[in-house]
Amino acid sequence: MVKAELIKRSPLRVLEKSIHGGLGNGNIGVLASPKGVGKTACLVHIATDKLFQGKHVIHVSYTSRVDYIITWYEDIFKEISKNRKLKDAVDVHDEIIKNRVIMNFKQDGSRTEQVLKSVEAMITFGKFAADAVIIDGYDFTRSTGEDLGKFKEFAKKLGLEVWFSASLKEAAGPLYDESGIPVVLNPLCGAIDVLITLHAQGDHVELRVVKDHDRPAAGVLPIKLDPKTLLIA
Repeated sequence: MVKAELIKRSPLRVLEKSIHGGLGNGNIGVLASPKGVGKTACLVHIATDKLFQGKHVIHVSYTSRVDYIITWYEDIFKEISKNRKLKDAVDVHDEIIKNRVIMNFKQDGSRTEQVLKSVEAMITFGKFAADAVIIDGYDFTRSTGEDLGKFKEFAKKLGLEVWFSASLKEAAGPLYDESGIPVVLNPLCGAIDVLITLHAQGDHVELRVVKDHDRPAAGVLPIKLDPKTLLIA
């Protein structure tokens, strides 16, 4: 399969249609689930799809190591190439890898303003014309509406779409409210444009849209995450 056909037939086109054209520039999207369900795989698949389209991606990691992030990208690319029988996979890999930058921060040591200043410097002074920012390892229990608002202002200012992962920790009370929104994210929903939750269902992971801009949410999507290939299918 040639790259153009792969892009057209990607299951992420279904995701975009389900949220009325995609996340969109200037907007914040969040993938939420308990640890180990598949948030990082989804984020990396979303980022890789953008790379296939010739877009530029900055991956911001708040985890202590970034080597495993690189491994995620390599594994996802290999699975897509194998499943879709991508022609000239090595050449495509070398072409798209130049459009990705990984940046690492510690949440307890870097204020939001410092992180955004560093990302903007990469875009402006590093001449890296990013289209999207992927953020993983961010602890929403330590975030405020003001912090998330700064990310949203940044997205609007630079015309970016920003995707977060949110790890939901087991607590005494329910993880989700009656609308299916994670309780920890409820106070922050004003700054979140698209919210998707992931739910393990035995042989697959179900994706549910619980917030879609200002429109009624689609609920369970006709796509799923395959825990064996780590791909959205």
